[in-house]
Amino acid sequence: MRLRQSVHFFLLGMFVGLSLSGLIYWGFNSIWYGNHLTGHLGRTDVASVSPWLAPIVWEGTFDATLIDSLCKQQNITIATTLFALGKYTRFLKDFLESAEEHYFVGFRVHYYLFTDQPEEVPNVKLGQERYLTVKKVPSLNRWQDISMGRMEILEKLIENELANEADYIFCLDVDTKFYGRWGVETLGRLVGVIHPWFFNVPRFIFTYEHRRKSQAYIPAGEGDYYYTAAAFGGSLKDVYKLTKTCREQMNIDAANSIEAIWHEESHLNKYFFYNKPSKLLSPEYLWRDISMSAGQVKIIRFSHVAKNNAEVRPNL
Repeated sequence: MRLRQSVHFFLLGMFVGLSLSGLIYWGFNSIWYGNHLTGHLGRTDVASVSPWLAPIVWEGTFDATLIDSLCKQQNITIATTLFALGKYTRFLKDFLESAEEHYFVGFRVHYYLFTDQPEEVPNVKLGQERYLTVKKVPSLNRWQDISMGRMEILEKLIENELANEADYIFCLDVDTKFYGRWGVETLGRLVGVIHPWFFNVPRFIFTYEHRRKSQAYIPAGEGDYYYTAAAFGGSLKDVYKLTKTCREQMNIDAANSIEAIWHEESHLNKYFFYNKPSKLLSPEYLWRDISMSAGQVKIIRFSHVAKNNAEVRPNL
């Protein structure tokens, strides 16, 4: 009996000792990596990691030269979807021209543009290994239907066309413009962008769907971050699962004659609440207006452009 107890204590001691050694080794290497390879990168004025230890990408938290060189070796392709229906075709030129200047520069990008007016697509010169595929879709009378319909189109695009064509996918709003780098620091299994209106407010301000009847329901007092539906992405497998789930839940809502408060964005937030993103992008990666500023946002990389919603949206 004493021998068995001695063996148990010995094994427990070894386990604790090895665990502590591992933590010390991990901590040392993390500090060494930060100090010697990334030049003391880090921010103390913002949270750069989520409660589930997913990185939150801000200016000053990554070494662009290092990660570019690492990802260049992987020969990756990034699919990027845009929806420009009705008067939203007017935003295409600025989007594409600014993307060619700032968006995954030096990497293979394939834009997939869904529009009801292919003849209105501007002729923008694309760089080497940059491609644009235009797909015609029907016109819709409600901007809400345009917005929510993206999930089903994305689901089918990934399922039917992208399996051997891309490694990652981002879905971006077209009424936007790039002003700074959007690069491989944004790649991850499942990537959400923190909404620029809600990144520095308490959770009770978040405009989640709180009606129990909706499939987008999130109970009051719960939630982590509020994410924008204007930009999200990740691996094909994970974005496919996201879009399929959101489409199915929106169909259930429609059958029950309910529409979530913020349409597909409400369903996206429900999905991210129960399926945590592996990487979060700060509001640098989707700002509300280039003319506005905030102390923590050192650089605006991507922003909505000023517009009159009543003039460009079909049912306002």
